[in-house]
Amino acid sequence: MPIISRGFGGRRPSGDHELPPGQYETFDFPVLSAGPTPRVPLDEWEFTISTEDGAEHRWNWDDLLALPAETPTVDLHCVTKWSKFDTEWRGVSLDVLFEDVESAADFALVHSYGGYTTNLPLDDLLDGKAWIAYGYGGEELPPEHGGPARLLVPHLYLWKSAKWVRGIRLQAADEPGFWESAGYHDYGDPWREQRYQGD
Repeated sequence: MPIISRGFGGRRPSGDHELPPGQYETFDFPVLSAGPTPRVPLDEWEFTISTEDGAEHRWNWDDLLALPAETPTVDLHCVTKWSKFDTEWRGVSLDVLFEDVESAADFALVHSYGGYTTNLPLDDLLDGKAWIAYGYGGEELPPEHGGPARLLVPHLYLWKSAKWVRGIRLQAADEPGFWESAGYHDYGDPWREQRYQGD
């Protein structure tokens, strides 16, 4: 599938921010997507956490908005080498969504509307590390950046922050997602430059 890339502009890092190795700072917000942008009506949107034994926990759009929201300000690091500092989001911590989920799984496979998937260790979604984000910069999250809602896991390369998120399947064993099956690193730590398998 083609990657859509618009608005790249690199500059030297500003302020006290430190760039991960091989990255440059951008002041715009480049749009990169594996395939076309899904348009998901809010009355049809649903998010599901499925455990390894088949139990399902579901939220519709109103359910999501009724949960306690947080407004994290985080830095983003894309595998294509741009970094954007101090991005402002609104969303629900995955700690809240996992409160009543019982599981012994160590891994998660994230699914998106449109068919995209990515894998993560479950530990990287908990303890204040990840959100289901539905707002950006004080506005609704636009579709090109993953709206109505996306996963936000800022400590990993941005391909792990799946746009148009619709569910998480918990698993005992790791299973590569879309980009991981194409040779990207299974984990994706920007500070260790884990861009591709073998890095």
